[in-house]
Amino acid sequence: MIIIRPIQASDYDALHHMAIESGHGFTSLPVNEELLKKRIAHSEASFKKSVTQPGSEGYLFVMEDTATGEVVGTSGIEAAVGLEDAFYNYRLGKVVHNSRELNIYNTVETLTLSNDYTGVTEICTLFLDSNHRKNNNGRFLSRFRFLFMAEHTERFAETVIAEMRGVSDEHGNSPFWAWLEEHFFSMDFPTADYLTGIGKKVFIAELMPKYPIYVNLLNKDAQQVINKVHTNTVPALRLLEAEGFARRGYVDIFDAGPTVEVERDHIKAIVQSKKCQVLICNHHDDIEENDKYIVCNTQVANFRATQAPLLMRETAHQVVLTPNVAEALQVNDGDWVRVVKN
Repeated sequence: MIIIRPIQASDYDALHHMAIESGHGFTSLPVNEELLKKRIAHSEASFKKSVTQPGSEGYLFVMEDTATGEVVGTSGIEAAVGLEDAFYNYRLGKVVHNSRELNIYNTVETLTLSNDYTGVTEICTLFLDSNHRKNNNGRFLSRFRFLFMAEHTERFAETVIAEMRGVSDEHGNSPFWAWLEEHFFSMDFPTADYLTGIGKKVFIAELMPKYPIYVNLLNKDAQQVINKVHTNTVPALRLLEAEGFARRGYVDIFDAGPTVEVERDHIKAIVQSKKCQVLICNHHDDIEENDKYIVCNTQVANFRATQAPLLMRETAHQVVLTPNVAEALQVNDGDWVRVVKN
């Protein structure tokens, strides 16, 4: 069975392997032993922490195949970004140059460095092993986070964002960064991306242009990738758009990939999720195998989620689970779970 649970120290080797496999542009998984172990420890502390409002907590989950014990994926939630390290992005804007006397009217797009998303919740670090990109596992690995948010709203901000990977080639070269590198940074994209991933962001404030950048001054290659996503990221973007996420005119400072946002309580999976009491039953003839739900327990440190066919008794606010699903979720008769159709 495929389950999702909080990461633990023994998952380091698997996380390190995923960091290597994720490649360039995946800032939140740097190939750095100290940083990865530090992130695991921070996540473990966050799950154990008593929280009344979102702070610097970071929740990192792993997807495990219980048949083999193999960790095959990961995804995370940052409760409130930018509280300890500055959270930068570019805000897309416009400047109008108008001369009535000459009858000339020009609108120019601009990029302005901002910290507008400070304090919002970010979903991040979504990676799934290629051998397990089937059976809706990728969709499950993304959407379960919204059930965790729905169950523990006090831990998360009212606005939720996701930074989507921008356009770069197989060698990690970004057309947008190439222009910035030439004029301001003198360091390649993989290096800048890696430094950000390990928390060394001072160079951004020191070297990034302080004034708005006129987009029409960038070369054509750089202009064409602004607000565009990497080919491999298109499915993830489509999934988030289906949940209600939308572009609001912010892009990444390195590869110009879009940031999408939504109000937490308007996320489709949160709105449609239901809290039900557990009934465990061996007889499941009435359960349709294709009628799959994402289901999770209501715990924090002992959080568990899976996707499985369920029998809903909505009028009684009950859900019938088979013994193996109940065991995977670590729930008993009478416990409560949260479910949503996958």
